[in-house]
Amino acid sequence: MMQQFVIEYINKKLQENENYIRYTFYELKVKNNLTEAEIQTFLEINKNYFENKGYNVYFTGAKFVYQNCNRIVESNELMIAIKED
Repeated sequence: MMQQFVIEYINKKLQENENYIRYTFYELKVKNNLTEAEIQTFLEINKNYFENKGYNVYFTGAKFVYQNCNRIVESNELMIAIKED
């Protein structure tokens, strides 16, 4: 079940914006009612998927540059994936 959920969620995010993928604590924990272990599995699968597709992947607290602005993955954000140019 987790694998199907992850695939569907990745496809949903790609339809929203294929260049900038953002997962928040609220959407995974509250809206989708995932446990801490499920969130970790979800993020690991996403990390592997997006890195294999040429994205840079960042987790909470990481600093990165997007659209010529210095940014940080905020405390309420679990993961951000940005497509490499």
